[in-house]
Amino acid sequence: MALTAAELRLMQGLAQRITATHPDLVNSDASFGELAWNWGRTRGDGERRLWFSDGEIVAWGWAELPRRVRRNDGSVKDITHAYLAHQVHPGHAELVDDVIGWYDTTAAGLERTVLPSAADAHALARWAAHGYEPDVPDAWSQLNERDLTDVEEPSLPPGFAFRTASEVSPEAVVQAHVDAWAPTSYTASSYEGLRQAPGYRGDLHVLVEAPDGTMACSAIMWLDEVNATVEFEPVGTHPGYRRRGLARAMLLHGMRLAVTAGARHATVACMGEPEPARELYYSAGFRAFSRDAPLIKLR
Repeated sequence: MALTAAELRLMQGLAQRITATHPDLVNSDASFGELAWNWGRTRGDGERRLWFSDGEIVAWGWAELPRRVRRNDGSVKDITHAYLAHQVHPGHAELVDDVIGWYDTTAAGLERTVLPSAADAHALARWAAHGYEPDVPDAWSQLNERDLTDVEEPSLPPGFAFRTASEVSPEAVVQAHVDAWAPTSYTASSYEGLRQAPGYRGDLHVLVEAPDGTMACSAIMWLDEVNATVEFEPVGTHPGYRRRGLARAMLLHGMRLAVTAGARHATVACMGEPEPARELYYSAGFRAFSRDAPLIKLR
């Protein structure tokens, strides 16, 4: 049975609690916004388990297993390995071994990957004890952050305009993502799932419209009201409109909208090396905050 919206909200709650006290220990794909993004577009597919203490969630694991993905260009991609998104509250670090044991059982016989935080020394030691080794050196991702005081006023070239998903058609929103990320499995159904994800707001889903009506770039912002933090995920630009300053202007515009919505802090993730998007985020005032440590176990 797929991960439910109620379970997702519990997992997001754990992300909010850890963000409040140990933000560098929030694993990749375990933040408030990443959870919503991944759940919305997949409808919670995969296997999961949640751990509780005194009625409060303190750990979870969500495993993606082998599957066939159909993309918009007619191609198919066979995913043959398993991947684990997970989180353990630092006050219950002993549960790392339980999560690993559950994952090894759930994905037995498969190549298995996982992305713990590079700052979590205890977790890294436990994964190593269970036979997990560093994965491809350049496959890591980096979380970037900035505060939202004195956000620069954005500027667009003549004829371009800021929009939100609340103002344009669902078809235009979907096409903006497809154009930026093709080939992709993202569809109208994916977007419908996203709109049902806890935390999604059409007024915080920003786009830039070109003079001919094309949505040149887009980004979803996920507002964690508990921590007054907004997370950009995903951010994409149509290949025909790159290197024109549109994405930077969109990020600045989005941050100013987020401030109005109550945010005081913003984050965005990118690949570590090499990654041109990192320079885009730096130009918009973000700086590196944390990173993950990709691990793999071969069968």
